[in-house]
Amino acid sequence: MSVKMRWTVTHACTHDVVHDLSDRPADQRAGFARWLASKDCADCWKAARDNDAAGKEEWLAAKRAEEQQAATVWAEQFEMPPLGGTERARDWGERCRHQLVTRSYAALVTEGTWNEADWAVLEEKVRTITRAGWWIDQRDADGTDLPELLDAATSNDRGTENPYR
Repeated sequence: MSVKMRWTVTHACTHDVVHDLSDRPADQRAGFARWLASKDCADCWKAARDNDAAGKEEWLAAKRAEEQQAATVWAEQFEMPPLGGTERARDWGERCRHQLVTRSYAALVTEGTWNEADWAVLEEKVRTITRAGWWIDQRDADGTDLPELLDAATSNDRGTENPYR
């Protein structure tokens, strides 16, 4: 007598499904059937995944819209120039610029030793970088690195005119 190849499994979602386990070694079929019983059936799993994906996309779109609104208000408040690039890059660059500059302010002024006069000098350098791609590239930078990054971007040691304007 051979070990059965077709197993009826009652899944965690309570659906009964017949599974063909002939592609598994005979001594692994019972254990795999038990494992399957602890999971939702394929249809329920796909439905949950699709709902999660739709929910995640909606959440992400709302989060990006909220971040974009905050970046726009901030840019107007501090008279930041518009960024150059494609529309998508401009929006992303504005969010990245806002996030990096506010992280930097918190690290250098709020939590650090800089005063407002020191910050005003840096803020002027921030205004000189108008290429969205530069801000996108710096999106993961530490706030304390912003002065050095701006110095490198605005330095004339490159031998050419500043490409980030």
